[in-house]
Amino acid sequence: MEIENKLVASEAGSRAQEIGAPRKMSRLRKAVRLSFTAVVVIVAVAGVIFAGVIPRLKARAQVRQETTDMAVPTVTVIQPQHAAPSQEIQLPGNIQPFTNAPIYARTNGYLKRWYFDIGAHVKAGQLLAEIESPEVDQELQQARADLATAQANYDLAAITATRYEDLLKTDAVAKQDVDNAEGNSKAKKAMVGSAQYNVNRLEQLQSFEKIYAPFEGVITARNTDIGDLIDSGATGGVAKALFQMASIQKLRVYVNVPQAYSQAATPGLAADLTLAEFPGKRFQGKLVRNADAIDTASRTLLTEIDLDNPTGKLLTGAYTEVHLKLPSTAVTYLLPVTALIFRTNGLQVATVKNGTRAELTPAAIEAFLGLSRIWRLTSKQAIALLGEGFLEPADRRRMAAFQ
Repeated sequence: MEIENKLVASEAGSRAQEIGAPRKMSRLRKAVRLSFTAVVVIVAVAGVIFAGVIPRLKARAQVRQETTDMAVPTVTVIQPQHAAPSQEIQLPGNIQPFTNAPIYARTNGYLKRWYFDIGAHVKAGQLLAEIESPEVDQELQQARADLATAQANYDLAAITATRYEDLLKTDAVAKQDVDNAEGNSKAKKAMVGSAQYNVNRLEQLQSFEKIYAPFEGVITARNTDIGDLIDSGATGGVAKALFQMASIQKLRVYVNVPQAYSQAATPGLAADLTLAEFPGKRFQGKLVRNADAIDTASRTLLTEIDLDNPTGKLLTGAYTEVHLKLPSTAVTYLLPVTALIFRTNGLQVATVKNGTRAELTPAAIEAFLGLSRIWRLTSKQAIALLGEGFLEPADRRRMAAFQ
């Protein structure tokens, strides 16, 4: 029985082993499949991460680099040109007549007649107006009568003195009487001279009733009319100019030259004048004199420029631009105004150093050439930078060629 039981148990165990082996194999296969699937999933996830994150990292690094590059300012570079040895500065000026004079009356009275109005060209010595002065005329007549009386008294005294001298020779009169007669004659003669001087004075005063042009020119103003009361100011009244005259055949232009150019503004210097009413045309002038002193208020040198105006085309009082051609001894360069940097330590320009660095160099303005916005600088640097926003000399800059 025992043997049978063992056989039955052995058979049952073999059958159980036969059934359990396929199940283990099945579980093993499932485990392998799951592991393979997990590896595939991990690899797929890693591929997705690699495909998505890495480009983002690269893009982020590229953006960072571009941001760093963009933080470096781009500055335009220009090669300055040497300026000519002579320079031309442009200064404002006012055209003035060579001679300008108000015409006053020298006697009191009423205006009888005037002969020339504004704009009239007159010659020297031409009659401009007449004044009627009845008081002066009457005083002159009285003075002439006084002169005649004095002359008659002198003649009588002279005859009397002559007769007394003849009588003295025969001792018919005393010596004292002769001396009295001679003294009286000399006194009468002096009275004649005084009366004559008074007549001359009144005749001169009467001649002032006619007003003549003192020089050749043009009447620029007439401040009187027929019947106006004329006061010469001799009696304490307020004198008023009857006419204003200007000589326009030759003109003067006074120009204030800055102190920096005062040494070059010498007599004989050529000057050209331009006016808005004559576009494209220049009038030749010459610097004839200067004040030889700097004005402390404006720090300028007053100069006079003369020019001929034979046709009278140029009008007095007009505004003009004066172009002075000054010789220059300093080495100068031409730069646009945008290259200038104004700081507390003075005017500077930025120059290129090692291709990527900027260096500040002191400079001095020599001239501003009008509307062209060009400056002359006494600087020996070969290259200047253009543009605003310059911070520090050590800052790196991206240099671009000037277009």
